[in-house]
Amino acid sequence: MSTSLSLPPQFKSFWAGLRQPRSVWTLVVWGVAALVALPVLVVLGSIFADASAVWEHLAATVLTQYVSNSLALMVGVGIGVCGIGVSTAWLVAACDFPGRRWFEWALLLPLAAPAYLLAYTYTDWLEYYGPVQSALRALFGWEQATAYWFPNVRSLGGAIAMLSLTLYPYVYILARVAFLEQSRCTLEASRSLGCGPWRSFFTVALPLARPAVMAGLALALMETLNDFGTVQYFGVPTFTSGIYRTWFGMGERVAAAQLSALLMLFIFALLLLERWSRRQARYYQMGNGTQAVSLYGLGWRQALLAQVTCGLPILLGLLLPGGLLLQMTLTHLDETLDQRFFELTYRSFLLASITAGVAIAISLVLAYGVRLNRSQPIRIGVRLAAMGYGIPGAVIAVGILIPVIRLDRGLTALIKHSFGVSPGLLLTGTAAALVFAYLVRFLAVALGAVEAGLTKIQPSLDEAARSLGNSPTQTLLNIHVPLMGSSLLTALMLVFVDVMKELPATLVMRPFNFDTLAVRVYQYASDERLVEASAPALMILLVGLVPVMLLSRKIARTHQ
Repeated sequence: MSTSLSLPPQFKSFWAGLRQPRSVWTLVVWGVAALVALPVLVVLGSIFADASAVWEHLAATVLTQYVSNSLALMVGVGIGVCGIGVSTAWLVAACDFPGRRWFEWALLLPLAAPAYLLAYTYTDWLEYYGPVQSALRALFGWEQATAYWFPNVRSLGGAIAMLSLTLYPYVYILARVAFLEQSRCTLEASRSLGCGPWRSFFTVALPLARPAVMAGLALALMETLNDFGTVQYFGVPTFTSGIYRTWFGMGERVAAAQLSALLMLFIFALLLLERWSRRQARYYQMGNGTQAVSLYGLGWRQALLAQVTCGLPILLGLLLPGGLLLQMTLTHLDETLDQRFFELTYRSFLLASITAGVAIAISLVLAYGVRLNRSQPIRIGVRLAAMGYGIPGAVIAVGILIPVIRLDRGLTALIKHSFGVSPGLLLTGTAAALVFAYLVRFLAVALGAVEAGLTKIQPSLDEAARSLGNSPTQTLLNIHVPLMGSSLLTALMLVFVDVMKELPATLVMRPFNFDTLAVRVYQYASDERLVEASAPALMILLVGLVPVMLLSRKIARTHQ
């Protein structure tokens, strides 16, 4: 006689709800969100751990340097990116001068160059035995270093300059769009009152563009706090380099996690400050914001100054370092394009491709989950899954390694107890853990592109597909994915390039004897072997140029 298990009615209704397609997608979204949020929660939870002895040592030695240098770096880079980004955005959006059409998309190109590549190339170019100082000594007859003064590029000021040259496009792109979308009648009214281009800029255009500028500034400062290669190479102690030193130099995982938590508080404070600065501000524009504004005509002197202002960031942020890397690579082909270079390229491309593919798949699940169920809980889950982009790679690496090491130890003990053999570490230092770190860091990049593509598809197509008997999964795969080809390609390229450039997380979490192009560039540059570093660095730069060029040209065509 068979008997069946009888469940209470409330459990039956709960289980029936879970079997609904929308509920399944909700559970999947929250599962992904919990997994992605785990490193952040681990880091925040480490605040309550006891590491007083290590903190006393850090406070007495380097903690003050970490705080002061990080703050100084943020202030300096903030001034640099706003100065370059806002001024160039206003020039190409509101002024007419020769080359404006070219500058409006070319000003985005330095975004393809990681700051640590500029740090390595400019150090080689500007050091005592470099071509610049050697030419100055030959020109003026200086025989000793004490006969003249030359700025030291390996300094806090040098780090600010390198980061400003590569991060200003965050402010430029948002400020330019804001200037282009401002109402024509607003700016024409300022002209009728006798305002010139710069007076209209300061009194009308800049206040209206303030939200966009602040958003770009926040992105640039988050990338500043994430930087490791530049500050480490220049010998500027910051939180990111301190986390690496505390973990590997001192062997203190808890203290490294607590430093990571302190760095996260910096980032949260930055985001709150950006919102607080706009809490009482209101920005209204009358009329048709898409109507083109007539450009200010510039005389030949002003036009020349505008060309120099727009050309210098491109020259210093991309053309000069790219040319130096190309020159070193071609001059020493036997040392640069060897078998090791092609192995590193293949390995980096493989990691980036796997991460980009998985990121797109997860982003489709998250974005489509919101489309199926627009409730507040699922929206919160998606936002939690996307919060990793604001967290530095070193922090994410620490937040992943701590639970993974504990899990490995538990699995090792269980297997040893059950079978009498010790398998060693199963997850720590594996490519899977490294890909997971990349996903936590860059999932938001893919999610943004996928969400943008999905919102362009009319909901009536979903209803038509369901009326024909298609499930939500079939609707996504057979209808939405083919219609989102360009958005998916954009997401693929962006994540691919970000993974290729990522250094802190890769350096901490890579498997033993498993290097990528970014890690090898860092190692060669740290050993002052810049010739060997030139080819890997040039490859990273060229890969980064492809999506940036496509994106910049697309934006330029959109607002023509």
